[in-house]
Amino acid sequence: MTTSFDYSPYAVTYRERAEYVPGVVRALLLTAGARPGDPVCDMGAGSAHLTAPLLEYGLRVDAVEPTPAMRAVGERRTAGSPDVTWYEGTGEASGRPAGHYRLVTFGSSFDRTDRPAALRETARILAPGGHFACLWNHRDLDDPLQARIEELIHERVPGYGYGVRRTDQRPVIEESGLFAPPVALSGREVFRLPAGPWTEAWASHATLGEQAGARFGEVCDAIRDLVHREAGDWIDVPYTTRAWVARRLDPHGTDAHGALPHGTDADARR
Repeated sequence: MTTSFDYSPYAVTYRERAEYVPGVVRALLLTAGARPGDPVCDMGAGSAHLTAPLLEYGLRVDAVEPTPAMRAVGERRTAGSPDVTWYEGTGEASGRPAGHYRLVTFGSSFDRTDRPAALRETARILAPGGHFACLWNHRDLDDPLQARIEELIHERVPGYGYGVRRTDQRPVIEESGLFAPPVALSGREVFRLPAGPWTEAWASHATLGEQAGARFGEVCDAIRDLVHREAGDWIDVPYTTRAWVARRLDPHGTDAHGALPHGTDADARR
């Protein structure tokens, strides 16, 4: 999501990635107090994996995406909606107006930013009392097939890691001094998916692509072969969507009601 990273090589198959657990998206919007018609900015909107459900809830979405190829996928996916406008920009420099949005979201993109800078930009464009939210989909690595895929990756890419995308986002949010302690949300769902498109979607895995380098194609082929042998035409993939939602503080460090709220954990399982 930073200006230095180009998602163009990953855009073609990004649309095949699993959706976020619906219950978590619903809980996120309830936590943020977002209502139909509210203006939302979706940062790193990509192929509209989060933009689309935001539109389904009746929100007016400004989708910000720096990579033209990714933005084109998202624009095609949301072409039938009058409530979305696509813009070029980044999480650190969105180009959006100050003090305008009820909610600013980062769907699988916050880890691709300079997070403190992205939080400053988010606070700039949020209206008083508005909320920041970030979320990711994580494969359940305790699932036997997913564990075997993970072993396969580590065999071919020694030292492979996920960076900050699987870590607790609370510290960086709280250290910014711009937001109240965040609410953490999570929910798990098993998605039954066509195995072919699911394995093709590994070609959109930028974290793996960066670390695998010249072996990226080899790793994707090995995952495809393993899934074909073990799962056949359909695969059951357990995903956990994890999200953090935080209210913007006013310049005096208080929330809209003049008090510092406390973050809580919430279970968004359906």
